[in-house]
Amino acid sequence: MTDQAGPASTRRINAAARLLGAPDEVMRVLGRLADDQLSNVGDAVRQIQAERAVAMGDLDQIIAQAFETGFGNDGLALLPWIEGTVVVCPGGLIWSSRASHVCRFVNIDDTWVWDSHDLIREDKRSTPGAKDGFRAVALVPALEGMAVDVVSGKARAGQHSVDRVVSYVVKRGELVEVSQRAINRQGMM
Repeated sequence: MTDQAGPASTRRINAAARLLGAPDEVMRVLGRLADDQLSNVGDAVRQIQAERAVAMGDLDQIIAQAFETGFGNDGLALLPWIEGTVVVCPGGLIWSSRASHVCRFVNIDDTWVWDSHDLIREDKRSTPGAKDGFRAVALVPALEGMAVDVVSGKARAGQHSVDRVVSYVVKRGELVEVSQRAINRQGMM
């Protein structure tokens, strides 16, 4: 019995290998695609990266470890990091009264991580007691060029303000800081 898909699969793999070895050829081929086709290629690449991120790590273990190490003594989330092929995004909120809190959350490509179409998984836990609030850990694939903003803010008397934003971009599997800025205006991003 012969594998009829074998030669065709081998030809596709060899063609892909030739393209990857010639970035100019890849650009030439992609440059010929219509906008909708190019968008489909981009979506397919993101989907494959997300599937690989899920397959390469024990998400339960990553999230459990993040709940142990992703929050400071003040109870607020620490900065995100890359674990294997995922960006680990701790976030949370601490109430000081019914109308006041401090918080720190992650924004991915101008969308809150919990609303991101790249979100793989998010777990959330209440933190009752002196620092009443909640903590969350979200995982997204570490996609090349992804913008990651860490937004620290507070609410006082029902008015929310942003205090600080630390911005990163994913480059070659690492989070590279691109800016830090203090914000003295009302409202969130």
